[in-house]
Amino acid sequence: MTQMPHAVQEPVIATDAPAYEVRTLGCQMNAHDSERITGLLESAGYVPAVNRDPDLVVFNTCAVRENADNKLYGQLGQLAPVKRRNERLQIAVGGCLAQKDRATIVDKAPWVDVVFGTHNIGSLPVLLERARHNEQAQVEILEALETFPSALPTKREQAYAGWVSISVGCNNTCTFCIVPQLRGKEKDRRPGDILAEVQALVDSGAVEVTLLGQNVNSYGVEFGDRGAFAKLLRACGDIQGLERVRFTSPHPAAFTDDVIDAMAETPNVMPQLHMPLQSGSDRILKDMRRSYRSKKFLGILDRVRERIPHAAITTDIIVGFPGETERDFQDTLDVVEASRFSSAFTFQYSVRPGTPAGEMANQVPAPVVQERFERLTALQDRISAELNRELVGTRTEVLVSAQSGRKSEATHRLSGRGPDQRLVHFSVPEGAEQPRPGDFVTVPVTGAATYHLLADPRDASEYSVRRSRGGDAWEAAQAESCGAPSSSGKPAAVGLGMPSLRKP
Repeated sequence: MTQMPHAVQEPVIATDAPAYEVRTLGCQMNAHDSERITGLLESAGYVPAVNRDPDLVVFNTCAVRENADNKLYGQLGQLAPVKRRNERLQIAVGGCLAQKDRATIVDKAPWVDVVFGTHNIGSLPVLLERARHNEQAQVEILEALETFPSALPTKREQAYAGWVSISVGCNNTCTFCIVPQLRGKEKDRRPGDILAEVQALVDSGAVEVTLLGQNVNSYGVEFGDRGAFAKLLRACGDIQGLERVRFTSPHPAAFTDDVIDAMAETPNVMPQLHMPLQSGSDRILKDMRRSYRSKKFLGILDRVRERIPHAAITTDIIVGFPGETERDFQDTLDVVEASRFSSAFTFQYSVRPGTPAGEMANQVPAPVVQERFERLTALQDRISAELNRELVGTRTEVLVSAQSGRKSEATHRLSGRGPDQRLVHFSVPEGAEQPRPGDFVTVPVTGAATYHLLADPRDASEYSVRRSRGGDAWEAAQAESCGAPSSSGKPAAVGLGMPSLRKP
């Protein structure tokens, strides 16, 4: 009998309970793993470090993002004197970089107490206790998945939205990527287990769910159903109370029309698609071992827009891959111009030890990479601004976020995401109802910048609030954590240091 996953794990409250802090250095998969780590720690008796110094700092690391090593060891270095002053403090390092570097972490930072990998998150509480008892660093890295992470207790970052893993690992062999070595071959969850977790999230108040996988559209290959991902999207459409469904990330080589049809025909699947391009040069795509070419990529976008005309499509692009010529880079610029991405995560290539690309002799000089990067971002900035300006005068429904913009105190605006995942900063007309995080507001788009929209209704007639179960869940979570909301609707609770999904 399948055990229902825990959507929310109530913390153990004790005045002398050890306090923890989780620092996430990585992608959505890392952020989701941090929710599992947080759930495990609170199940083991830890409490969040609110208004007190932590007794435990856990780093959940990435080995893909640029300067991941420098960020980790820099922060570990800052903790060394803290550790000397407080012998009770424990430091743990997990995630992809831990899986890759293993005992090297303890060699470089001998004040670290625990190193654990991507396959044994569930062992963290035991390893911490063992390190404390033995007064010696514990390094435990498994080569295969010990327990599927979704079977572990979880504390969600936000009550109104959540991530659900549908698979872990990857079967692709991209020459720039080390993920398959660190997270292993793709392992798919059974559809019933996924839908049970989604239902549990909805039952606890979530109105938005994002399905996660290194390559979501290859989901089902392990158990022999190549149409499983499209079926999963449609099944999510049957869950009452689930208002928004998103997914990330697909791979262009395996992206099929049944997924496009499911997106177009399932009302709660949002009109937004993240489709990684990486390069517009067919020669570079071949060297990257990306098993598609620019013509196929553009064809996918055409079919998506034919079925979902208002879809916002985002992408990933690497600039300066080994051997990239000016002609290759121009091919990328041409594909970006034709693709009309709403935004792009653009990266300057840097060597990742252990990858085939890292051993290629024809590395592009850093000044050349920088100059090309600047040209690419200028092009994408122009396209993003143009597409955003086209939305001025339309109306959009925004799921209100618990996080506001950096200028929110000065502008008195709140923030949220539209159905197409665009960031919207909006104001509440004088005398109108104040929304809670997790509620929905419908507002007119009155302005546009490169990476966000502005919505400033003239009066209450242009503004409406739809209170939701997500807002109820946020309010209940605030009450449980004694984090009473402020008059601006922003939470007083402390988050997990999750990365925001913004253009680097």
